[in-house]
Amino acid sequence: MDWNQELVNSALWLAKAFVISVLVFGSIVLWLARRSAWGRQVKRIAWPWFDPRRSWRPLAMVVLLVLLTLVSVRMNVLFSFWYNGIYTAMQKLEAKPFWFLMGVFGVLAALHVARALFTTYLRESFQIRWRAALSESLMERWLAGQTYHRSQYLAEQIDNPDQRIQQDVTQFVEGTLKLSLGMLEAIVSLIEFTLMLWGLSGALALLGFEIPRAMVFLVYIYVAVATGLAIWIGRPLIALTFQNERFNADFRYALIRLREYGESIAFYAGEQVERSTLLQRFASVIRNMWDLLFRGLKLQGFNLAVSQLAVVFPIIIQAPRLFAQQITLGDLMQTSQAFGQVQDALSFFRSSYDEFASYRAVLARLGGFLDVIDQTAALPVVEIRSDGARVAVSALTVRSTTQQVLLADLDLELAAGESLLIRGPSGVGKTTLLRAMAGLWPFAAGQVVRPQGRAVLFLSQKPYLPLGTLRAALFYPAPALVNEHAAEVLRQCQLPHLIERLDEEADWSRILSLGEQQRLAIGRALLAKPAVIFMDESSSAMDEGLEHAMYALLRERLPESTLISVGHRSSLLAFHQQALRLEGGGGWCLERLAAV
Repeated sequence: MDWNQELVNSALWLAKAFVISVLVFGSIVLWLARRSAWGRQVKRIAWPWFDPRRSWRPLAMVVLLVLLTLVSVRMNVLFSFWYNGIYTAMQKLEAKPFWFLMGVFGVLAALHVARALFTTYLRESFQIRWRAALSESLMERWLAGQTYHRSQYLAEQIDNPDQRIQQDVTQFVEGTLKLSLGMLEAIVSLIEFTLMLWGLSGALALLGFEIPRAMVFLVYIYVAVATGLAIWIGRPLIALTFQNERFNADFRYALIRLREYGESIAFYAGEQVERSTLLQRFASVIRNMWDLLFRGLKLQGFNLAVSQLAVVFPIIIQAPRLFAQQITLGDLMQTSQAFGQVQDALSFFRSSYDEFASYRAVLARLGGFLDVIDQTAALPVVEIRSDGARVAVSALTVRSTTQQVLLADLDLELAAGESLLIRGPSGVGKTTLLRAMAGLWPFAAGQVVRPQGRAVLFLSQKPYLPLGTLRAALFYPAPALVNEHAAEVLRQCQLPHLIERLDEEADWSRILSLGEQQRLAIGRALLAKPAVIFMDESSSAMDEGLEHAMYALLRERLPESTLISVGHRSSLLAFHQQALRLEGGGGWCLERLAAV
């Protein structure tokens, strides 16, 4: 090798290799995206970010990463020739070539360090940007159209969507980049070092036959057999890895539920049942971990044995030629290195099989997550439109999840400021009617006219209190404001003892009683001043006197707001102008009450 001309030669090699790699690599990616099931899954997940109509930067970063991968291969080729030269110089005891090559090493080492650092930065920044974009996209789709809630009505549901958004996205991004660039590097290295090995390899006499360029044929046979055996040994890892993710997520979810419902469990003294559930799920985790361990040990042991044998195999084959002075020590060392590079390149899928197994499991989980999002979007929904502050229902039919008719052809209309009390036996569909009017219940048909957005406020029996300050919980879902209205509202809702804690951060759903939480929700309505308030037994935890005071407060402070309540107590009739009684089987009765 003429080191004085190598800069130009390497630049020409990089230009040719880059053009060929982009064309071939791009063709393979397109073919996989169209012809293979998992390729279509990758495209479905990844393409929204890579689409050049959105931004050219992701594809530009990929192109640069491809170029840096080729630079890495070229550096390995140059180091291979350097090793040949340095060992040959030492064998011949030639000082001048030795010190010249030491200078060459300084240049190569500096370029290698700079390339490695820049590649690391580019890969990590690429992964961070891609992960952020993909996570934000999935979160947006999961939240859009109340998918996170409506997905529970699908026939087949997914487990642990939180894990899929957080953990699986990270593994998908890292796996896609590592496997794709690793495959590119393996293919280019295979071509370059096969050509090098072809030039270094000699004939081998075997069973009376002479095999020309035997080293090349032997390395391909060696790796082909090893790869086939590795795939056979490691094939069960795909299913085991998928189960590992699911079992761990299920166990973690059971622990979260124990924390969320700790008080109820304690009242029931249900520790034995919970312990049994946790131990059962944990046993599945441990059992699968043992299966993974033993299967992984088999694959790892096989790979280690193959790798160790590959170290001495080329030396044994070339040693007779060295002793016969047909090659130099440098040729022998370069042969060994070239054999190792070819073996590593051919062994890419064998050595990466467990990673590919994990990657396939991640693809399946993210693909299933996107399927649920698409299926949820296809669920039917009641037609909802706005017409000022008017609330009206036309030909509304509501069914249960088993398609039993709960309410048939409901028609009603409320003017601004009017109020309606929905009554009926438990299980007749009162809360389901509110869900249908909110657009959350998919088993309904008809038309609903009501304001939308923050002009409507739904107050449930158990209010949702977000993590953070009490002020944020009071203003939710609007941004928290620092003003005197918050303290005044707490006084009106008979919560003066909480005024000094407005800006204290805590898990308020565990600190406040259910009655206090319901009064806090009443305070939300007073601050938000919505056009329509839906109250689903949102005063059930209060005594009748406190409930009377809260309804009186709402009617006094929000006289222009339309109020629709679900409740059982007859004392609520005094605060409503109409009553809708659900009779079951689709029947209903609407009556006018005395003026409030």
